[in-house]
Amino acid sequence: MQRADRAPHFVRSLERGLAVIRAFDADRPELTLSEVARVCGLTRAAARRFLLTLADLGYVRADGRTYRLTPRVLELGYSYLSSFSLAQIAEPHLEQLVENTRESSSLCVLDADDIVYVARVPAHRIMTAAITVGTRFPAHVTSVGRVILAHLSADELEVRLARVEWVPLTARTIVSADLLRAELERVRRQGYAVVDQELEEGLRSIAAPVRDRDGEVVAAVNIPVQAGRTTLAAARRDLLPALLETVAGIEADLGMTQGLATTGPVRASSPGTGTHRSSSSPRPPAPRR
Repeated sequence: MQRADRAPHFVRSLERGLAVIRAFDADRPELTLSEVARVCGLTRAAARRFLLTLADLGYVRADGRTYRLTPRVLELGYSYLSSFSLAQIAEPHLEQLVENTRESSSLCVLDADDIVYVARVPAHRIMTAAITVGTRFPAHVTSVGRVILAHLSADELEVRLARVEWVPLTARTIVSADLLRAELERVRRQGYAVVDQELEEGLRSIAAPVRDRDGEVVAAVNIPVQAGRTTLAAARRDLLPALLETVAGIEADLGMTQGLATTGPVRASSPGTGTHRSSSSPRPPAPRR
């Protein structure tokens, strides 16, 4: 029976097939038929049909009693990323930033309540967090997420805060809506965000927002550093000027490019909600070295 909240055109089988793909993740790279059925809320017979169909299409392979995704699944995400001009525009700027600072850098966008990495240039340093294009983290505990959240309309921000699961990922994680609101106001005023070991012990990150031609925040660029190697003062002094210069370069190229794919999930706000413009949130001058 068609659910009342589903439109007449809704294809339930497609929803279930995508759910089977999403059942696999870093914590569950291999699943049995029974496990897929349980995770997706399907009968064993239905789960088996979906798995066999995905196997026929090359997205899943069977290994004895277990199943795992194949690299072909990457094609699904690549179709989006390859058409996403912002990531293409940002990449050479990120490469230059990494060359100048010798630290990794990434471009992230907001998708639902998570930030998603859409471009990344790693430095030759070993970080605990395994981050690649497509990696997702809760927006409220990341520097990139906070610079985007800080430029949402008040109503949109409250909707998102109401959905946050206030779980302490470290002893430093902000687990209060009031404290996060205060932090986001600080981020909005200063034009950048610093997160100190809230996502992961030993990991600090500094980020700045990227605005489109209309002044709307559509993404953010970050530089993560190891806490034992870089103090907060050093990050602001040595990394923030280069970060702001990189963001300005991305914005300049973005402004000259026509027809960019900067609507939909990459915007900082949902359709119909306002965002702060650059006139009300000017980018701060780069600190002196």
